[in-house]
Amino acid sequence: MKHTKMKWGGIAPLSKGLLAAAIAVGSLLIPAGASHADSNSTIRVALYADIGSKYKSTVPVVTMLSTQSFTLMSNQPGSTPLLSVPAQSRIRVSVDGYRVKVMETSSWKTAADAAKKLQSTSDKPQIYMISRNGTNVYQLYTGVYASEAAAKDGLARVVKAGLGIPADQTPAVKGDKHLSAGRYSSEQEADTALSSITAAGFDAWKVFLSGSDGSAQFEVWVGEAANDKDLGAVQTTVSAALPQLAMSAVTSPGLIMRLDAGLDLSSETQANHYMVSGNDAKFLAVGNEAGIQLEERSKRTYRGNMELSNLRGSLAVINEVPLEQYLYAVVGGEVSSSWPDEALKAQAVAARSYAMAQGNRFEVANVVDSTLSQVYNGIGSEAPVIIKAVDATAGEVLMSGGKVIEAVFSSNSGGVTSDPSEVWGNGGDAFASVPSKEDVAATATAKKWYYLLLANGTSGYAREDNIKLTGNKTAAGLDIATATTKDVNVRPLPAVESSVSAVGKLNPGENAVVLDKVYESGSYSWIKGPYTSADLLKSLQGKTTSTLPSSILNLQVTQRGPSGRALQVKANGQALDVKYPDMFRSAFNGLPSTLFDIVPAGSYTVLGADGATSTIGSSQSAGVLSASGKVNVNGSGTVVMGGDSSARAITNSSGFLFIGQGYGHGLGMSQWGVKGMADSGYDYKQILQHYYQNVTIVKE
Repeated sequence: MKHTKMKWGGIAPLSKGLLAAAIAVGSLLIPAGASHADSNSTIRVALYADIGSKYKSTVPVVTMLSTQSFTLMSNQPGSTPLLSVPAQSRIRVSVDGYRVKVMETSSWKTAADAAKKLQSTSDKPQIYMISRNGTNVYQLYTGVYASEAAAKDGLARVVKAGLGIPADQTPAVKGDKHLSAGRYSSEQEADTALSSITAAGFDAWKVFLSGSDGSAQFEVWVGEAANDKDLGAVQTTVSAALPQLAMSAVTSPGLIMRLDAGLDLSSETQANHYMVSGNDAKFLAVGNEAGIQLEERSKRTYRGNMELSNLRGSLAVINEVPLEQYLYAVVGGEVSSSWPDEALKAQAVAARSYAMAQGNRFEVANVVDSTLSQVYNGIGSEAPVIIKAVDATAGEVLMSGGKVIEAVFSSNSGGVTSDPSEVWGNGGDAFASVPSKEDVAATATAKKWYYLLLANGTSGYAREDNIKLTGNKTAAGLDIATATTKDVNVRPLPAVESSVSAVGKLNPGENAVVLDKVYESGSYSWIKGPYTSADLLKSLQGKTTSTLPSSILNLQVTQRGPSGRALQVKANGQALDVKYPDMFRSAFNGLPSTLFDIVPAGSYTVLGADGATSTIGSSQSAGVLSASGKVNVNGSGTVVMGGDSSARAITNSSGFLFIGQGYGHGLGMSQWGVKGMADSGYDYKQILQHYYQNVTIVKE
């Protein structure tokens, strides 16, 4: 995260900065109601859930582990634990839904080889093991699917996948309709009943559920039908073979226990697998002091409980955690623990305020764990100094007009924060554009890069530690530099990108003209592009209501807000209409901020003595006055100097460079600015009241 302000000839210099979004990219501020969260309460964080257009992050199964034992139980009030998971034991959890039973075999390798073929497809494989009359049988499934129709589509794909399914087996759609073979007061009785049913060749499973009094009870469920007709067929078949069973359709939520044999497809590894069954089923993995790890969430470990449920046909995992403990991880995920204490305190108060203002924004959760809300990576982000800062500000929030404000923040405002009119158009009296010169703290360890013109007319950037000035200058007063080591890469932008080739090399003794010196692209300042017309038209699709031209020949910022951020951009003289100004970031290939200038890489604008302007392209030549009289210069490779003596080289590219500052939406608190202010001796209350207007800090 580094940058500095850059000036280009013929382009108005950036006068203001921008921020890096640590909060919701493109999110709209939601007014905080009187019913904000209690700072002493828990907060619900969606780790996995399908919440429609608001948020969608799903996986077919989660793998859970803890260094201490934990329990699984119904979230029904007054319920007792259903089962205990021993320390260091992995379990897997999924939802009971539509799936495809592909095959079953006595060979784990056969099942695993078939699963490997499906692993990279949308038909996610899962292997279970059952014991039938003393023999291990491996069952391969795909899914789950959102509907029976989707499962049928999956079935068609599986049939065509060339899996080597035994001739006497036919893949079939399965579902979450089951028959109960009875309820038992002890697990041993349930196991005995289960053995007799599976011995007769039927699929059946032990199920954990809560009784009406909250006690732990057990049932045995038979069959896995996708619809009532199929369930009736199962009942007829089982009743004929086992007439002593009194079976009825399942109506209660439960945890179906299966034995998972598909954790590692290179060698057989088993774990208990629990399927959440029932439309309104909700179960809890009850947390402990060590926390619960989710393997699928980058093996992060979380405090609090994990609510497990079926939401829109997929598994929802909601972390219920005390708000203050949630902040331990949020502050650690948003900023470095090496930052000054006052910066950490400011982040804690802002993050607490933001969280408490959310209400049930995500229907089943208050927040999510990504930058759509606040970064939340669990216990691994915590540090003693961060816990100390959160505890030191416990309960403190920012209030305005009697309400907790939604204290949005971002990484770096590039020197000045944004005004609400430049972002989403709302935010209230707590937000206004304010100077944030301390954002430059992000460049403290950043390398600078020389913008060089090589002898062959190629221009690009080389890092300062590989370049030295010769002491000579051009006739125009520009410095001349050479390399300090062999084969110094000259790159298209001031950053090392392994996927992007260097544009040239510079060796000791070879001279290059220094056109500028800038910070490495980061959160304070940056250069992106050049983007061709085709690149931009592709990125603009669906993000503007304007009719797009067949080709973008001219692109200009034609209106700016109070901080200098783009409010209007015109292509070929036609305004590109977006839903709100901050959307220009995504509209132009994901720019870090909207505090930018647009520079055509292959042309420049000349101001004539008569006040008229003209644009010269890279393929054109122009007449200029020199000491020896009027001469013509070619477009490509021409060095253009502005009135402020800044320079750039014209290239053959027809694309556009975006030169900007800041990283994120820029509204509210700038995290790097906070760090800089704390370094300068400001306390957290002074910092917060600089970035948020008309607020008071109140202990809730």
